[in-house]
Amino acid sequence: MGIWILNAQTVASGNELAKRHILVEGQLIEQIIEAGDTLPDTAGHEVIDAAGKLVTAGLIDMHVHLREPGFEYKETIASGTRSAARGGFTTIACMPNTRPVIDTVETVKYVLDKAENEGIIRVLPYACITKNELGRELTDFDALKEAGAIGFTDDGVGVQNAQMMKDAMTKAASIGLPIIAHCEDDTLTVGAWASEGEFSRKHGLKGIPNESEAIHVGRDVLLSEATGAHYHVCHVSTEQSVRLIRHAKQFGIKVTAEVCPHHLLLSDEDIPGLDDANWKMNPPLRTPRDVQACIEGLLDGTIDIIVTDHAPHSAEEKAKGVDLAPFGIVGFETAFPLLYTKFVATGQWTLQFLVDKMTSLPAQVFGLSQGWLEAGKVADITIIDLNKEQAVDPADFLSKGHNTPFIGWSLQGWPTHTMVGGKVVWSEA
Repeated sequence: MGIWILNAQTVASGNELAKRHILVEGQLIEQIIEAGDTLPDTAGHEVIDAAGKLVTAGLIDMHVHLREPGFEYKETIASGTRSAARGGFTTIACMPNTRPVIDTVETVKYVLDKAENEGIIRVLPYACITKNELGRELTDFDALKEAGAIGFTDDGVGVQNAQMMKDAMTKAASIGLPIIAHCEDDTLTVGAWASEGEFSRKHGLKGIPNESEAIHVGRDVLLSEATGAHYHVCHVSTEQSVRLIRHAKQFGIKVTAEVCPHHLLLSDEDIPGLDDANWKMNPPLRTPRDVQACIEGLLDGTIDIIVTDHAPHSAEEKAKGVDLAPFGIVGFETAFPLLYTKFVATGQWTLQFLVDKMTSLPAQVFGLSQGWLEAGKVADITIIDLNKEQAVDPADFLSKGHNTPFIGWSLQGWPTHTMVGGKVVWSEA
């Protein structure tokens, strides 16, 4: 039995919406028709009335942490995919810094099998650049690609050795997969958790300088140029990084980049004090100047896509205080409402701009077949109530992690239905 999504408000261009009816048959979008005065014949079909709601291609998040295997108390593939579906995501790419790390054929297949049997959305695994993410020896890129890895990253740590990174890029280029880099020079970050800025100075803390990120970005764009590799920069957070990426793109270097909602919405000056580790993340919250640079970089295309860097931790871990608590915040269930409320509802961005940065552009960057709301395409679809307003309440999350600095924020633009391959996998009802 197929599904008719009736009265869908779809993005036409900019902020213009077009009212359409969408027919889903099997796993594909069979037909999209302009909504006239009469409804299509829906006999024998399930009907979803999307009147007054935005209907888009399913959201795509190319940087997430599902924590399995090894940290199931933080999150599992089952709980993480349900949380993602609630946030409107239909495809996610999971980072390999689990325990064991995803650096073998067996661990790649473990994640894929778990996702197939226990997940409810599409899960694409990254594999490690180096064995155990130690930066000493490359993993078997050929075998990992064959097993299903879509790219290589040592996310959570930066590859400190330039020759190792060059070798990785050379190999990745030869098999047509990207290098996804966590950019951090360890020699500049030891013993620090907050950015070098107003907050760290006020509290007498050692700060993490912007150069710790930008040094690796600068090094790696040169290595990308030398090797021809597709180099993708994780969670950009500094003005210097944006500047270097922009410069690299001007010279035709194959570099792409991502940014997280929290680095577009918050600065170090928003951190309320030293008591709440929900404000501790890596990269840390930077200065207002860096926030503005990231926004401008996203607007001019220097930064290609938006990701969440969903990083769940247990309440007990985050309760240890800022010095001992792990880095990271959750992001699946608040990403779209945060960005819609802050940037679209205020007129700073168009709706099309936000939707593209979370659907078709991630698909283009990583060569995915999902990401388009078009006849003949896979029926990965998200329905969003742009008028629904509610406060962020972590107790209501489907994620095991409740670690967010956005508690109590009143937001608009909450997903109501998520469909993967023609099947509704989550709805608010």
